[in-house]
Amino acid sequence: MVTRRTVLISGAAATAAAFYAPSVLAAPKDTISFASAASGPATADPNLVTQGADSWHCAQLFEYLAQPADGDFGQKPEDFKPGLATKWTTSPDGKTWVFTLRQGVQFHKSYGEMTADDVAFTFKRAMTSGSAVSTYGNISSVAASGKYEVTMTLKNPDPLFLGSTIFTRNAMIVSKKAVSEKGDGFVKDVIGTGPYKMDRFDVEKGVYMSRHEGYWGEPAKIANVQCLYIADTTARTLALMSGEVDMIEGVRAPGWVPQIQAQRGDLHFDMTVPGSFNTLFFNLDKDPLQKLQVRQAIACGINRQEIVDAMKPLSRMSYTLDPPNYPTGYTHDALPADLRFDYDPDKAKALLKDAGFSSGLKIPVIGSQREDYRSQYLIIQQQLRKIGVTVDLQIIDHTAFHAQSNKNLNTLVINSSSLPPIPLYVFNIYAASAADTKDDGTGGGNYAHYGVKTPGVDKLLTEMLQTTTFDDYVKIGRQVELQIQKDLPLMALPTLSYLVVRNPRIDIGFDIKGGYAYWRFCKATITS
Repeated sequence: MVTRRTVLISGAAATAAAFYAPSVLAAPKDTISFASAASGPATADPNLVTQGADSWHCAQLFEYLAQPADGDFGQKPEDFKPGLATKWTTSPDGKTWVFTLRQGVQFHKSYGEMTADDVAFTFKRAMTSGSAVSTYGNISSVAASGKYEVTMTLKNPDPLFLGSTIFTRNAMIVSKKAVSEKGDGFVKDVIGTGPYKMDRFDVEKGVYMSRHEGYWGEPAKIANVQCLYIADTTARTLALMSGEVDMIEGVRAPGWVPQIQAQRGDLHFDMTVPGSFNTLFFNLDKDPLQKLQVRQAIACGINRQEIVDAMKPLSRMSYTLDPPNYPTGYTHDALPADLRFDYDPDKAKALLKDAGFSSGLKIPVIGSQREDYRSQYLIIQQQLRKIGVTVDLQIIDHTAFHAQSNKNLNTLVINSSSLPPIPLYVFNIYAASAADTKDDGTGGGNYAHYGVKTPGVDKLLTEMLQTTTFDDYVKIGRQVELQIQKDLPLMALPTLSYLVVRNPRIDIGFDIKGGYAYWRFCKATITS
C-alpha cells in the first residue's frame, strides 16, 4: 500500500491547491493561454522535439498531409481526412503512395506557397536526422513528382501508413526555404502553414503566436495563443485558479484531481484514453540488469494495481507494451500465466536469490520531478524495497532527466508518451534496434538497448512490414508483444490519461476522446 509519505511527497500540489481562491484576474481578451509542466521550450522545430511540452506550439504552427478528427486517433485508414494533401492513392502492392497537395497553401511570414519540394524536403529531413529517424525507416524514397504531387515509395507495404508515418510530429510540413536560410536559428523562428504563426520564442517563458491571416482553411477563431512553461506545480495551479492562464497541464499525482474539483466545480477536465503509455525500461547496458531473473524479480516486485489505485481517476491497467484496447495489446487472462508478472514478492525474492542476490541489491536511478514520473518512481522505490531491491533515487528537473536518459546514463528509465494505436510505430520507437539510445544523445527511445545488447524483435517487425492486410499485421504484432514479455527488456506500467484542466470560458471546439497529448486551438472560442 502507498504510504502517507509517498502520497504527501508526490501529491504536495493537491494540498496546496486547497488554499487557492476563485478566479479574480481578468483573462486577456482574444487570447488563449496554456501552461505546460516544463521549465522552458527547447525547440519549435517539430523534427527536433523530445519533450512533450514542445508539441503544443508545434500543433498550432504546423500541419500534416492527413490527420484524423481532432480529439482522437485514427484506428483505420478511412479515419484519416485530407489536410495539406487533398487525396492520395496506393499501388496494388501497397508500396507506392502518391499524395496530391492542396494548392495555394501559404507559409507564414511571406515565405511563399507550399509545394511538393517542401513536402519532400520535410520527409527526407525526418528520415535522416531529428528525434525519430527510425519512425521513417520504411520509406525507400520520397520525391516531388509534380509541383503539387509527392510520391513515396516504401520498402515494405504498411496498411496503417497514414497513422504510422504521415500523422507523426516529425512529418509536420516545414518550409524548405526557411530551414535553408535560418539554419540553426530555425528552432526558434519556425515557418509552417498552420493556423497560427510564431511571434516570439522566449527560452524561459514560452512561445507566443498570433493568427495566420493567410491561412488556407477556416481562420482561427481566437487571435492569439500563448504556450507557456510553468514547471512548478503550485505556480501552475495558481495561474489557472487566478485566471492568469486558461488551461494547464494537469498534475498526474495522487489526490490532485479531487482537490481541484472540490475547489472549482466549474472547471473542465479533458482526459485522453488510454493517454500516456508508462513504460519501464531495463537498461541492459547496466549491471545487474543484464540478468533476466533480476528483471523478472523487479517485474514481480511491482504492484501495478497499487499504482492504478493511487493515480485514480487517470490510471488504467496495462499488461503488455500496447494496452488492452489497442490492436495487439493483451488482457491479463489472454497472456500465458508465466508472462503476466503478477505482483508476487515471494517469487521476486526467489528470483533474486537464483540470480545471486540473496542479500538484495542496490540500483542507482535518475527520476524526474514531474509529478507523474515522480509519483511512479517513489511508489516503485517503496515497493521494491520490500523484495530487497534498494532504488537509490535521484530526482532532477524533467528536461534534465530526459537529457540524462537519452545519453544512456540511467538504469531504470520510465518513459511516458502518448502513442497511437499503430503497433508498428510503438515497436519501432521502443523496441527496434534502430531506435537504440546512444551515449552522445543522438539515438532513439530504445532505452533498454533491446536488439543490440540481446536478441530482439527486428525480424518480426520486418515481417509486420511485409503484410498487406490488417489481420496479418495484428497477428504478427501480437507475437512481438509475447516476445517482449519473454525477453523483458521493458515492462508496461499502468497507462495514465493525459490531463488538461480548462477554464469554462474556453470551448476548444471538439471533444477529447484520445489522441496525442497535444491538440489544436484554432477551433476554440471564448464563451464568456
